[in-house]
Amino acid sequence: MTTPWILIDTQKKWQLAADDFERIKVLSIDTEYDSFRYFREKLCLIQICAGQTVYIFDPLDSLNLSFLGRYFADARWLKILHAADNDIRLLKRDYRFQFRNIFCTHRAAMILGFKELSLEKMIKEFVGVELKKSKKIQRSRWDKRPLTEEQFQYAAQDVIYLARLCERQSRELTAMDLRETAARAFVRIAETDWQEKTFNRHSHKRIKGYEELDQEQKILLKKLDNWRFQRAKEENRAIFMFLADSHLLGLAQDAGHPEKYLSQRKMKVYGREIEQIIHHR
Repeated sequence: MTTPWILIDTQKKWQLAADDFERIKVLSIDTEYDSFRYFREKLCLIQICAGQTVYIFDPLDSLNLSFLGRYFADARWLKILHAADNDIRLLKRDYRFQFRNIFCTHRAAMILGFKELSLEKMIKEFVGVELKKSKKIQRSRWDKRPLTEEQFQYAAQDVIYLARLCERQSRELTAMDLRETAARAFVRIAETDWQEKTFNRHSHKRIKGYEELDQEQKILLKKLDNWRFQRAKEENRAIFMFLADSHLLGLAQDAGHPEKYLSQRKMKVYGREIEQIIHHR
């Protein structure tokens, strides 16, 4: 089954979405973001379902999305999300949105005592629909444009059943006298904020091969690990993509030959920094 969706890339299309938002006042929300390739997760899509239509907003487009803040902050609109924490953190970070009156279907499932909490499991359990979730699409490049029809369908599928899931979970929470418990949890989730990654001064010890190093090499590996973290942060690249653990270990083991573990480009850009770290042990 295909899910009807509209990419909001003009003011006219936005008015279509706004009309539905005003009429229905129940918004099912999800985001697609890339946390694999970037140091800071990159927000790539915002999906909002109102009624039977999914409206898709592109944070990488030129359209100003600040107008969504009105609906997120206004308690007259119920906002339904699954595993809401990360979505809310990113939306707050990028747009300073605030949230009131949310329902998190993931947290509701936890409160109800479920152990398997994926969206697919919850939709099947409460709605009776089996989602066709492709791992290939899930891991695809959400930061590249144009997106494919498959990607849009995948994104739309994540929100189309949330209202029905919320309705059925709400009944269960009421029947088990857990509505107040859930409400308190939802307030805490709505108040969550995005936090920058911080350097773990023991992370070098987790690198495979650490125990085989001598003491001097271990000290150098720690310094190199700190340097890698700071550089990846500055360039907003995933740490392992900036420089693999195996290459970092090689630099610590064979400090006299950094060119063996860095590409020509990296030697040109970072070679002097690496040599300074090695020679100032």
